[in-house]
Amino acid sequence: MTRLRFTTARQVFEAFPPASEDIEAEPSDIEPVGFLKGLLDGKTPEDAIGFCAYMLPRREAVWWACQCIRSGGAKQDKAEIELLEAAEAWVNDPEEENRLAAQKAGLGAVKKGPAAWAALAAAWSGGSMTEEPQQPVPPPPYLTAQAVRAAVLTTLASAEPDQRRNQLRANVQAALKLIE
Repeated sequence: MTRLRFTTARQVFEAFPPASEDIEAEPSDIEPVGFLKGLLDGKTPEDAIGFCAYMLPRREAVWWACQCIRSGGAKQDKAEIELLEAAEAWVNDPEEENRLAAQKAGLGAVKKGPAAWAALAAAWSGGSMTEEPQQPVPPPPYLTAQAVRAAVLTTLASAEPDQRRNQLRANVQAALKLIE
């Protein structure tokens, strides 16, 4: 079980101001899981994907994105599999070496598809966005969530239209399993 650091949905939005731009629903003071379930049943259920990305701790969010990509049904080519493996290596062992490998893989990806976004989500979980040790540029705290959101929504966009809603629900249910 993942421990959430937020007791209300509003706290998620306060911790990550860009969430207000990515999620149409207004923040509320209800607990995050209830808010998430409301988003899933609301007029823009895609908001639930964004809320999951911001609500989950970084490591769990990257793992969740990787699982959503793998279960999305699209066949991954060798490059995409390598990107997923780089992100998952960081999830399994969140050391700087693995973060840097995910960063190199994500930034070097020719195609910025879901797997590249997952690798970048891992890369932007900490450390520096540059390779210059004398001038580190720490990633903004919301960048991992935005990359996770991009990975999952891009995966959904490639789903057959008649399967998209079911896949979206399955993705959110996977996130709920992490936190409940």
